[in-house]
Amino acid sequence: MREMEAKPGKFVTGSILRHTVMMTLSSGAGLLAIFLVDLADLYFISLLGKDALAAAVGYAGTLLFFFTSISIGLAIAMGALTARALGAGDVERARRMAGSIAVIVIVVGIASTLALIAFAGPLLTLIGASGDAHDYAVSFLRIAAFGTPFLMLGMCGGALLRAYGDARRAMTTTLSAATINAVLDPLLIFTAGLGLEGAAIATVIARTTLFIAAWKPIIAIHNGVAHPSSASLRKDTGAVFGIAAPAILTNIATPVGFAFVTRMIADFGTQAVAGYAVIGRLTPFAFCLVFGLSSAVGPIVGQNFGAGQFDRVREAFRTALVFVAIYVLIVSAFLYLFRVEIADLFNTADEARDLVFLFCGPLSLAFFFNAVLFTTNAAFNNLERPTYAALINWGRHTLGTLPFAWLGAQWMGAPGVLIGQYAGGAIFAALGVWMALRLIDGQAQGHPPRKVGTVIAESRAAQWPFSNWRP
Repeated sequence: MREMEAKPGKFVTGSILRHTVMMTLSSGAGLLAIFLVDLADLYFISLLGKDALAAAVGYAGTLLFFFTSISIGLAIAMGALTARALGAGDVERARRMAGSIAVIVIVVGIASTLALIAFAGPLLTLIGASGDAHDYAVSFLRIAAFGTPFLMLGMCGGALLRAYGDARRAMTTTLSAATINAVLDPLLIFTAGLGLEGAAIATVIARTTLFIAAWKPIIAIHNGVAHPSSASLRKDTGAVFGIAAPAILTNIATPVGFAFVTRMIADFGTQAVAGYAVIGRLTPFAFCLVFGLSSAVGPIVGQNFGAGQFDRVREAFRTALVFVAIYVLIVSAFLYLFRVEIADLFNTADEARDLVFLFCGPLSLAFFFNAVLFTTNAAFNNLERPTYAALINWGRHTLGTLPFAWLGAQWMGAPGVLIGQYAGGAIFAALGVWMALRLIDGQAQGHPPRKVGTVIAESRAAQWPFSNWRP
């Protein structure tokens, strides 16, 4: 029948486990490349033989994390709103929403760049940077800031590709950016003799590549964005910030918590900050699939929510939790086995080496609680309760971090700060899971599931890109 030619969103039918694994692996592979380059940045800088340079990377990374968090929040809005529209069969609404979000991202990106350039010095002082480390970090940030708009647009483009089920191209965008960064880093740092500034220039070029690689297939292949009119932009802005604002607020909680921890670590010297910088770059690399899962599970939840398939929403959430539990166990085992080699790779000594050993030991297991929170936040954002994610995340990075980190510092010094940083995670992870399951059950009662055939019939006017998609 003609009515059956159009198909519902890819994630409304088929195996939840298969969708979850394939989307996570594709997203995680791209993130792995980016995090590997970040790790390589620190490795190349460590070869210059100055603790102040490694510490500067740590301080600068803490501030850049704020703007990465804003990017993640905007990408969540892009993914949630477009996936929901696609799941409900409204392709034109998804295209219009993508155009509106792109305009908003450009404005936010330019404002972020100007703010970072203007206030880099005072902000670095606020988180404990001083002396050469402070000066190096300022120099790095004032160059890297120009890549911020391209990072935001690139991440939103990746979220839009995943909403269309195009996981392969979403992965390719990040691989392209990572490859450019990996090639340029040694050339600019060593061959051109630019040092830390060379790493910053490579970062800007790589983020520009991310933007181009993401939006080219969106426009040329999916026709996934429409030029927004003034009226549609005004209409969509409320919906965008209805998700983006609490999502940004949610994600900013993490760098706020890290900033407080960095300030506490700074009291124990440059070596401690250098060790924390290694941990900060090692964590996302080692647990890249956790970050990939949090971005992959969103479209799956969003499309099934749009289609009213709440049994599949519940299954996706539970599958994600099992996945992260197994993954964290495996990664923690590898970190422990290779802890000496990891510490040697970055030329760590004394306090820095002790912190790396601590993280590669039992502390890495505690990352499971962070992984659970990533999963619950993705569920909240795609089930029309982004404020829940904001409350949980801020609670975890304030009440669940600050008092524990402070007590740890008093009792055990810098290692105690790290232990305290993770201590409150279990409480808020359990709270997040309880809230998410209650929310899914409540949404199911208010929105009875519809048959997939109904969704297909309602989507008959849509030309779904999923019909030709292969994982």
